[in-house]
Amino acid sequence: MSEHAWVRAGDPAAPVRLLLAHGAGAGMDHPFLARLSELLAGADIEVVRFNFPYMIAMAESGKRRPPDRAPQLLEHWRSMIARFAHPRLFLAGKSMGGRMAAELADESGAAGLVLLGYPFHPVGKPERWRGEVLKSIQTPTLLLQGERDSFGSRAELADFPFSERVSRHWIPDGDHSFVPRKASGRDEAANLSLAAGLISRFIEERAS
Repeated sequence: MSEHAWVRAGDPAAPVRLLLAHGAGAGMDHPFLARLSELLAGADIEVVRFNFPYMIAMAESGKRRPPDRAPQLLEHWRSMIARFAHPRLFLAGKSMGGRMAAELADESGAAGLVLLGYPFHPVGKPERWRGEVLKSIQTPTLLLQGERDSFGSRAELADFPFSERVSRHWIPDGDHSFVPRKASGRDEAANLSLAAGLISRFIEERAS
């Protein structure tokens, strides 16, 4: 297996395992995911970050590639769930990785789902709305969304009929990667720490 396939952090014998997928444009080593993993991983949670096949190929060749099609992304997600099966397995994903995880969360039997900046629509194309699965999903879900996310802002989602299983938390002044504007008085580190704390609490409440 390629060294670019996955990376583990935290105790492999931890009572909880979090499988974390990347977004469309950056792989598992993106600073956002690496830092979040550092904040979460330890004796109580093992974090497994993984790359989709196109990102593995990019890492090995150094050449840009477009994301795999949805069927391939879902197939790879399922293979990771099988490989890293755990009695208390939580699925998580940034943007595209979370969107794919949401599509198979109910079938997976996962203890919970964490969505980091869900891509409700392409940037500048609000008419191409996505996220129907979040109206009916039954897996306990934590949605962390930047207040001014260009893929779906707090204002745009005010009337969205989320499933009662979806808990929403808005990251203050955050963009798609939770980065706030300087004028907000917050910084990226504070927002990532907030996100990690919310994820830890969500997991703790469902892993006992």
